[in-house]
Amino acid sequence: MRIIPAIDIIEGKCVRLTQGDYSTKKIYHENPLEVAKEFEAHGIQHIHLVDLDGAKSNHVVNYKILEEISTKTYLKIDFGGGVKTDQAIQIAFDCGANQVTGGSIAVKNPEIFKKWLQRYGNEKIILGADVKKENIAISGWIEDSAIEILPFIRDYVKEGVTYIICTDIGKDGMLQGPSFKLYQKIIETIPNIKLIASGGISAIEELPKLAKVGCEGVIIGKAIYENKITLKQLENYIIKYHAD
Repeated sequence: MRIIPAIDIIEGKCVRLTQGDYSTKKIYHENPLEVAKEFEAHGIQHIHLVDLDGAKSNHVVNYKILEEISTKTYLKIDFGGGVKTDQAIQIAFDCGANQVTGGSIAVKNPEIFKKWLQRYGNEKIILGADVKKENIAISGWIEDSAIEILPFIRDYVKEGVTYIICTDIGKDGMLQGPSFKLYQKIIETIPNIKLIASGGISAIEELPKLAKVGCEGVIIGKAIYENKITLKQLENYIIKYHAD
């Protein structure tokens, strides 16, 4: 299971929100590149970079930070936030994203999302499935929809999606543990997907449990920044994982 720390950006700074609420913003670092380099120094190979300004304004804002991290580290970057147009996704890839996550666009403009799948391939495009009580939420989690999570994922798997980031908004930033039951339900119902767990990770002991459920990756945010999970613990986990 891949370890994928999150770097969320507002106004060029590394921040975290609680349950997607912008009013809960807490700044953890002025320089996201330094954060990325610290991750890399501890054996981490992947990051989840989110342009929260972009998510709110519906166009990519912090692309220069993406470019800086991609050119000054060897990290593989999954980028999301504000990617709504052909131009925006091209900017993301041109600036060094290895993968791009589409959430709101997959709900509001499925034809564009399907076109990206065909153009870039399913190794490059991740479906962002953000859920609130098993319904999809969109637009930086500001809007709820009546779309249920399982049919949503199933329909896109038929279109060729393999990578899915599923964030339980009710858990996000709460440091109370992830949605094990939800992930198990998704993986059992829709096998052969690469499900990336996100939201609520609070302790290193949760990682083997997520791996056992069948998650392909896990995104860890606030737990790292609040020292609930140390980078040394993650380094040791990665070493053990590769040894196994």
